Amino acid sequence: MKRIVHWLAIGLLAGSTAQAATAPAACDRECLRSHVTQLLWSLVKHDSTRVPVASTVRITEDAVEKPLKDVALFRSVTALRGFRQDFIDERTGVVGAHVMVEESGAPVMLAVRLKVVANQLTEIELVPTRSRTDGLIFNIDGLKAASAMMNYAPRAEQLATREQALQIALKYPEGLARAETFAAVNAPFTPEAFRYENGQVMAGPDCKFAPGCENISTQPLTIFKRLGAPMVRVALVDERMGIVWLRLAWGVQREGGDQLTAFEAFKVFDGKLHAVEAFIRILPIEKRDGGWK
Repeated sequence: MKRIVHWLAIGLLAGSTAQAATAPAACDRECLRSHVTQLLWSLVKHDSTRVPVASTVRITEDAVEKPLKDVALFRSVTALRGFRQDFIDERTGVVGAHVMVEESGAPVMLAVRLKVVANQLTEIELVPTRSRTDGLIFNIDGLKAASAMMNYAPRAEQLATREQALQIALKYPEGLARAETFAAVNAPFTPEAFRYENGQVMAGPDCKFAPGCENISTQPLTIFKRLGAPMVRVALVDERMGIVWLRLAWGVQREGGDQLTAFEAFKVFDGKLHAVEAFIRILPIEKRDGGWK
């Protein structure tokens, strides 16, 4: 299993590096951020014509590919809440966000990923989580404001290279594949490192979830012996903020089985992992790849 994860890391790193080397950087950080803002307000206004999409745009909602006019969120979202965490990859023109929205007063966690080329959206990925049934955890009180750690802007000398940051973040799925502890694969977590899942502290000094969860490095990972190794997709690398955003998916191979999907942000600087923040959704097993291969 370790060898499989090792080669996975190499493949993902090579693909990410090649993409970064060839993609134009025509849209800077604020340009990319503005596309998320524009999309979110278009959802609230129920007006998809406000979204500048390319003729070749590819869209998935809940891992189902569909045309823009059929995206249900354009009809259901009625307001934006205060929580929003952006992830911006200028090299590849990809921007993502963990956002809280409302549907007629009901809170919804929303993961957004956009690809921008020539100031138009060529990819839109939307994954809403509306309840504990959708995401196993649904702690809205923990999603009132973005965390200080994820929004700490490291100094230039603290930042890893793109390739180094990705290698460090990929220690996380490697540890899950081993299903022992993150310490077993030398994942460089700090003693203060924490993990949030759908607003709930699931590891770190403030964790009360289960015995041993106070230390993310040595926290038991026995549940993943049942779930198996995750499927990994590199969504983006925010080089300025030291954030790697991965999409992880697990599938229990049984008829009618559901699978766990997580967009997970990893804060990396000083060669260490400082935080993990995830938006999680349960989807049917056949949607394991999220509609993006």
